[in-house]
Amino acid sequence: MLDISHKYPTLRSAVAEAKLSLLPETVVAVKNRQVPKGDPLEVARAAAVLAAKNTPALIPYCHPIPIEFVGLDFDLGESSVTVQATVKAIAATGVEMEALTAATVAALTLYDMLKMLDRTMAIEGVRLVKKRGGKSDFKESLERPLQAAVIVMSDSIASGEKTDTSGRMIEERLQKEGLEVVEYQVVPDEPAQIVRLIQNLADERSVDLIITTGGTGFSPRDRTPEAMEKLLEREIPGIPEAIRAYGQQRTPYSMLSRARAGIRGKTLIVNLPGSRKGVAESLDFLFPAILHAFPMIWGFGWGMSHKGE
Repeated sequence: MLDISHKYPTLRSAVAEAKLSLLPETVVAVKNRQVPKGDPLEVARAAAVLAAKNTPALIPYCHPIPIEFVGLDFDLGESSVTVQATVKAIAATGVEMEALTAATVAALTLYDMLKMLDRTMAIEGVRLVKKRGGKSDFKESLERPLQAAVIVMSDSIASGEKTDTSGRMIEERLQKEGLEVVEYQVVPDEPAQIVRLIQNLADERSVDLIITTGGTGFSPRDRTPEAMEKLLEREIPGIPEAIRAYGQQRTPYSMLSRARAGIRGKTLIVNLPGSRKGVAESLDFLFPAILHAFPMIWGFGWGMSHKGE
């Protein structure tokens, strides 16, 4: 199985379809509930629910997830029955296999219950109609490329005692997400110096996104949140709260972070922890959803981007 432990749960849904061809008189028997074995549609509905819930037991690399909903619709044509299965879950991976399995088993159940009446039946195909959920649904189409800055706050790295890895990781990830990193700096844990640097980046250079790493813990020299006190014009508590909640599921130490986030002018500022692991997890959580902040900051409302919509 693939490792999906870095993903976070979102609402996932999938719709799959299976089509069964049969004689017109068999369709009439289904409509009139004249099938000797009972009502095939209701039995197929129950079978599909069981199939969706048991998909991981049938398909080896399918992750077990809590299914929140399974719905079945039947379209009875002149010489066909089309089964449409809808599956929903709040999970870290999609439910398309569950929907496909549900539609397939429903069609097989219909075949089993109707085979005594019709030897011409054939399952003509099973297909995924649509799926939703996951990071791909939160991709932003921005009106222009974003400029970003990375600031590493550490006495030991600034003095040359240690080598920075967290800041470079942020830089690499930002570039991967399509942002232009226009500034990368390492500074000591001096609030006055941090404030001057961020003021210049936000006020003079109008950088869109500033991500800092380090200085968010409890040591006497961890002063990043105190520097943010002088910088943030509008705080966004939800960002660090969500990062801590995501991290807490992976380490009990996430709750000890004092990181903050907020807006200065039209610049979004986000503090990340100093550890490489903490940075990696935070970036996995932030992107791509955090990019949705920029149309709102620019005054374009809650839409994906400013396209006159």
